[in-house]
Amino acid sequence: MRYEQGERQVWRVVNVPSVEAEDQRHLHRDLETLKRERPSTTTRIKGLLSSQGIQVTSLTKLPEQLDALRLWDGSPIPPGLRQRVLRVYAHHQFLSEQIAQVEAERRALLDDSTDSSIDKIRQLMMLKGIGINGSWLLVMEFFGWREFTNRREVGGLAGFTPTPYQSGESAREQGISKSGNRHVRWMTTELAWSWLRYQPDSALSEWFRERFGNGGKRLRRIGIVAVARKLLIALWRFLETGVLPEGAVLKTG
Repeated sequence: MRYEQGERQVWRVVNVPSVEAEDQRHLHRDLETLKRERPSTTTRIKGLLSSQGIQVTSLTKLPEQLDALRLWDGSPIPPGLRQRVLRVYAHHQFLSEQIAQVEAERRALLDDSTDSSIDKIRQLMMLKGIGINGSWLLVMEFFGWREFTNRREVGGLAGFTPTPYQSGESAREQGISKSGNRHVRWMTTELAWSWLRYQPDSALSEWFRERFGNGGKRLRRIGIVAVARKLLIALWRFLETGVLPEGAVLKTG
């Protein structure tokens, strides 16, 4: 009753996603898992072969390559090792097929769906430097169903919130809280690097160059987190109002 009468500090309202919004997260999370698993199979294959002094630069037509590969003394690969490598290779191919299927499903939704979340993905993809992976994750995890009222909520929910420490005369900054959505925080940081490359004339890129451009690697890593927070807020405003981030350009064609 107190909250409805205007005392907004009594509690914080938690927005629970709908069943549909929660279900939409599975597509990109499944794709992320598959892409994370596939490199491990490549590493296992190369590791098994390198234990016998054999190196391969590509897994293309690996079964045919195994027939031609030889050990140091000219003998063929032992049958036990060959079968083990082929089993790992079969798993690698299975993961590749799964990735292709998920990407095809995502592309079909992007082409044909009339859902409002898909419209937001298309809108983000209009910006140069932002592709389907970044826009899909940000919308399905963040912008598709959540209702933000200010930039502090956007930064806080992503974990881009500073955590100052102060005790007596001692005061220092402990970095960001990292208490928000890790998927969004990781992707936004990746998009921040892409933004600096493909939107070099934007106000955000100029701000980064002025503040951190002449610093070392550590300072640039700190700076890119600040860029990520500002970029996330700018993208939220772009989706809400349609106003481009200052100095940003759209894709051509």
